[in-house]
Amino acid sequence: MPKQKPAKTIHGASFALGIATLALIVNFWAWSLLSPLGAKLANELTLTPVMLSLLLAVPVIVGSLGRIGFGMLTDKFGGKTMFAAISLLTAIPVLALTFADNYQQFAITAIFLGLGGAAFVIGIPFISAWFPPERRGFVLGVYSMGNAGTALSGFATPRLADNFGRDMTFMIVASLLIIMAMVFIFWGKNAPGWKRAKGSSILPIVAASKLRLTWDLSSVYAVTFGAFVAFGVYLPVLLKVSYGLSLTDAATRAAGFVLLATIARPFGGWLSDKVGARRVVQATLCTIIPLAAFVAFQPTLEPQTTIAYLTLAFVLGCANGAVFAMVGKLAKPEVMGSVTGIVGAAGGFGGFLPPLILGFTYQRMHSYSLALVLLAAAAFVVLIYIHRRLKDKSLYAMV
Repeated sequence: MPKQKPAKTIHGASFALGIATLALIVNFWAWSLLSPLGAKLANELTLTPVMLSLLLAVPVIVGSLGRIGFGMLTDKFGGKTMFAAISLLTAIPVLALTFADNYQQFAITAIFLGLGGAAFVIGIPFISAWFPPERRGFVLGVYSMGNAGTALSGFATPRLADNFGRDMTFMIVASLLIIMAMVFIFWGKNAPGWKRAKGSSILPIVAASKLRLTWDLSSVYAVTFGAFVAFGVYLPVLLKVSYGLSLTDAATRAAGFVLLATIARPFGGWLSDKVGARRVVQATLCTIIPLAAFVAFQPTLEPQTTIAYLTLAFVLGCANGAVFAMVGKLAKPEVMGSVTGIVGAAGGFGGFLPPLILGFTYQRMHSYSLALVLLAAAAFVVLIYIHRRLKDKSLYAMV
């Protein structure tokens, strides 16, 4: 009998990882639902570049703020309950999109679509509780592949809208969210060793906010995940406007960018398990700087430009995987959800500003170059900062 328990635990862990990843995919699809339709909405509603940027950025900022709250609630109520809750809550604004027919209505609904972006923080403590520390870098990278929901949105949303209409597309996504909620309600389980945080729900977030680890990783994630979100949200528009691609072609290429970055996350987590997350974080930041500077000054979509964008996607994915490998290994279980919430919020905030900057610079300069140069500059500043912080072996010795 004792020999059967580990097998049972492994089966339960694999199932938990699978359904959490699926839930993240569907919630991220809902979160980025408007992005592939952005150029078409701009034409229909006669939006300026700044108005469109704001519409696409609103779900990002709401998702960022939501990560703090949902991370705290996950410490208190567990991933089973919170995945079911967030999937049901996100289904409501997705259904509401079927009634939107002007900019104000789309903007209000976009606020609540942001809930889908908060789903990520639920899975980090939920999955970490199922696996030992030495495996968390890889399995959290696998879970983070749920970011492919953004790529799925870029690929599937415009095609579904063309073939079945926009309203039917929204109803399909809402139905998938409700199905995932039911899966967690009836079959989801928290890890056998999981314990809810004691005391007030606010205590874990207070404790997490006092940790140096939280703010060190937030600085990195603000750049790496922020850039990932910004490209995921705005790249369809950038490719269409800068290089004259069709909406479907631009959305498909953007989906490829997001998909590659997503696939790279478990590789970044695995590499962190093997050579150390500190090295992975610093190496990826060093690579982001020249790549961002290079694509900033490419007026045509030549093969080398495409290669640079795809390399940037892969490097960003590796960096994001390494950040949460560090969270999974270093944060205490009782505050892991809250640490994840703050770090995730920093990444979301990092993704909120770039679309606005991209829209503003294009409206003023008819070019996105300055915004991409600012990404390179931000990566450089964070590299200098984190290089000094990671020298503290009392905190970062095990990663």
